[in-house]
Amino acid sequence: MSHRVIYVGGLGRSGTTLLERLLGELPGVVALGEVVHLWARGIDRDEPCGCGLPFLRCPFWRRVGERAFGGWSPELARRVLALRRRVDRTRRIPVLARRTTRPGRTPRPGSAPPARRPDRLREYAEAYRRLYRAAGEVTGAEVIVDSSKHASLAFCLASAGEPVSVVHMVRDARAVAHSWSRWVPRPEDGSPMTRWRPAATAVHWLAQNLAFHLLARRGVPVTRVRYEDLVDAPRQTLGRLARRLGLPAAQPSFLADDAAVLSVGHTVSGNPMRFAVGTVPLRRDDAWRTGMARRDRWLVTALTWPLLLRYGYRLAGQGASA
Repeated sequence: MSHRVIYVGGLGRSGTTLLERLLGELPGVVALGEVVHLWARGIDRDEPCGCGLPFLRCPFWRRVGERAFGGWSPELARRVLALRRRVDRTRRIPVLARRTTRPGRTPRPGSAPPARRPDRLREYAEAYRRLYRAAGEVTGAEVIVDSSKHASLAFCLASAGEPVSVVHMVRDARAVAHSWSRWVPRPEDGSPMTRWRPAATAVHWLAQNLAFHLLARRGVPVTRVRYEDLVDAPRQTLGRLARRLGLPAAQPSFLADDAAVLSVGHTVSGNPMRFAVGTVPLRRDDAWRTGMARRDRWLVTALTWPLLLRYGYRLAGQGASA
């Protein structure tokens, strides 16, 4: 059975989990969560699936693992994690970019042929390809959504020949920085999620977003969505995105102007809202406007202003987020 892969990318705290959950409600689509973390958090640590069951006891993931790899094993997890450390790194994006072209795209005249891809890159991408294919076969879905977010994984998949369509999720850098500075418990075990200082977040925000621009320049189809548009006008924004991706674009019954009705999902990792079921309110989180120190706000603005303007955000004033 053929399948399509939609890769949701962007820096964490930008709304990627929300977008993935909404896409997963469309007919013929299955959302898997942040697959990049499956090997450590799922196989190794047996953290809960989005359905609430431990990963290794979830019937969905057990069937996927059996079909893709003959079952989950510690050896599989160690191998994929070792490959990830070698090839799936942000610092390797320039190398991966030189090997990334859209399938069927003709190289520019006079350009050097791409270097032979190392076996470890092909092996790493093949693990994802087998997992995506198995998820499609288990569910009958034609479209697989992976919200792993990291631009480096998108480059790995594309450079290894996986025909991915990328949705690049962006959010105001100041809102993202404020979110990363807050204490947020992980629902899996209550431990605190990673926290970054505003300046560090700004650097990560720039690096990830610029990497997706580079991915688009290398011929990979990339569609940009703003978090603010998604929560302010969810039906219109999701409808436009669905049409761009070739998904059913009819007005979805699960989505209203200010709320979504979500079913149980089998997302392997992600934001705590991956566990949400039932009616979920959709409202913009603008806590940064009053909760972020002025010096931090201006520091992040100074570091990120070119892309802020490109994405339609204002640099100052009450309308700082369009």
